[in-house]
Amino acid sequence: MSAPTIRCGGCVATIERALAALPDVESVRANLTLRRIVVTPVPNSPGLMGIFAELERIGHPATPIDAADLSVEAGDRTGQALLRAVAVAGFGAMNVMLMSVAVWSGATGTTRETFHLISALIAVPIVAYAGRFFFVSAWAALRRGGVNMDVPIALAIALATGLSLYETVRGGEQVFFDAAVTLTFFLLIGRWLDHRMRDRARSAMTGLVRLAVREAVEITPSGGQRTIAVDAVVPGMVLRIAAGERIPVDVRIVSGATDLDRALVTGESSPVSVRTGCEIEAGALNLTGPIDAVVLRPVSESFLAQMMGMLATAEEGRGRYVRIADRAARLYAPLIHLLALATFIGWMAVTGDWQQAAFIAISVLIVTCPCALALAVPVAHVVAAGRLMAEGILMKDGSALERLANIDLVAWDKTGTLTTGEPAIRVLPKLDAASQVAVASLAARSAHPAARAIASRLAVPGTAPVDVAERPGFGVEGVIDGRRARLGRESWVGEIAADVMTGDGPAFAFEGGEMLRFPLDEKLRDGAVDSVSDLALMNLPGEILSGDAAPAVAQVQGLLGLRGAQSAMSPADKIAWLDDLRAQGIRVLMVGDGMNDTAALATAHVSMSPASASEAGRAAADLVFLRDDLRAVPQAVGVARRTGHIVRQNFGLAILYNCIAVPLAVAGLVTPLIAAIAMSASSIAVVANSLRLNPRAVANAVPDAMFREVPA
Repeated sequence: MSAPTIRCGGCVATIERALAALPDVESVRANLTLRRIVVTPVPNSPGLMGIFAELERIGHPATPIDAADLSVEAGDRTGQALLRAVAVAGFGAMNVMLMSVAVWSGATGTTRETFHLISALIAVPIVAYAGRFFFVSAWAALRRGGVNMDVPIALAIALATGLSLYETVRGGEQVFFDAAVTLTFFLLIGRWLDHRMRDRARSAMTGLVRLAVREAVEITPSGGQRTIAVDAVVPGMVLRIAAGERIPVDVRIVSGATDLDRALVTGESSPVSVRTGCEIEAGALNLTGPIDAVVLRPVSESFLAQMMGMLATAEEGRGRYVRIADRAARLYAPLIHLLALATFIGWMAVTGDWQQAAFIAISVLIVTCPCALALAVPVAHVVAAGRLMAEGILMKDGSALERLANIDLVAWDKTGTLTTGEPAIRVLPKLDAASQVAVASLAARSAHPAARAIASRLAVPGTAPVDVAERPGFGVEGVIDGRRARLGRESWVGEIAADVMTGDGPAFAFEGGEMLRFPLDEKLRDGAVDSVSDLALMNLPGEILSGDAAPAVAQVQGLLGLRGAQSAMSPADKIAWLDDLRAQGIRVLMVGDGMNDTAALATAHVSMSPASASEAGRAAADLVFLRDDLRAVPQAVGVARRTGHIVRQNFGLAILYNCIAVPLAVAGLVTPLIAAIAMSASSIAVVANSLRLNPRAVANAVPDAMFREVPA
């Protein structure tokens, strides 16, 4: 459900606390960036009306939406309204400041009163219009008996405007319309910047929405065609997908061949050829030819829906810094009010001048507005999420950033993660022309991964063998130019060879001829060497956790220079290994892709998985990287560490500002205008410091290749 009134961590905490207390709610998560609430009702609950009524009662009315549909954000007009308010407040601040300069220059008597009156005529309607964002939010909080970060802001603006208007009516000398309007102006700039950054974070999600297909063409049992809504597509249906169309759901090709743009999965724009039997993810772009494909999963369970789900939940985690900021935001507003009240009472007791005491208390309210503290964590996390998305890395849990920054060790799955799972020829034996033609011809007629690896190295158009037969578990046999030949297991090939050559890898021989061997290595995934090396420079050693035999694991360990390797491990063994390290205080990043890695991914301190991983592996991982390149792993660790550093700096800036500004304001050394400028400057400093994570990533949240439009 959508709740546009969510403004800060305090709002999130209020919503989650209120809904969690309802008997019909099993779990609840509020998302600050998307301003959404995800509620899981208890089984057989009577309905959601009580939930909506409770949200209405606490001042956060919500409307139901489809969790997979992000188009509601596309129509969000809040940003435009904020920008108009900024323009109006800026216009008013400039004009009121001109009036104030005249008064500061020594205008007295009727001239001063006239300038005050003109300032009032400008300031009051502008504050009412531009400041409505703060007034409405503050009133909603007060009406339900609570406070949020907008309460002290609204109180400061209202008091500064009200007391200045009172002074103007009675012909007094001290008015602060300039402070009220300037405070509103700077606060709106901060609010607009915050909204803009969150909108940028949502741009990746709306980009994914653009990839979603609304309709599909079904091939009916009678052979006809009909267009249906993609929501009506069910597993087992056969769809026809023309060239230039996107794949609507996860499918397997049953007829035809084509080239695909799979940038959504791989991050690479190079076309990929597919044919009958290949599985394709939703969102891929069909480039060249029509295909018929059977539906594997409904749209709600498709790869594209999973990606949107990951993005939508990226900020729902509650990391340590987020919890600190939430608690501080809840306590800060009441403390501000108490401090301002104490300041008023103190100055009233000392001077007996209630107007002076009131204006000093207003300065305290303004200077202590908790904007910088409230922005310290969410702004950094939004920018970091944009940076990760720019690198093709999706966060499923906002707390993963903090956990990733604190890891001590990286545990790698081998097959499918460090390696592609496909063998590669280590070195070709010396082949005469006849043997080269025979090996290439036999290898081309087998679907075995080893045969495909050999065929890829021997692209020789040879004589077509006759009487070809593939013996599962042994190899492929055929007659070439009248000579029987075999390619496959050593013992089987040795039955026809004149001699037997020991070694590893498939063997080949003509009947009565010499046996040749094709030693195989596992093909390392792109960036594997660089990734391990970069992590070592970060003082993060690596170990392999694999179910493969020791020789194969040791070979990959040697190629990558990893510290250690564990072989022949079952899923339970991996969990026990991770639990043992956790008991020792060692925090592990697990990187894996297979179904057998799911439990380990969920058990580790933090986990990553490639987008090409199994559905269960992607669901269990905290982060998913879209490219095949493993350099995404050190990139994510680097962003996480820098984000933690930036968040600590933001907290330091907010605390330093308050340590300096609050005593000066309480001492009466800060006017409301200076307080407004100082408070806004502290918020802008926090935002600017967060943008150092990557300014360009905020504007480009995801790789452009992912969101290319479908060609006409």
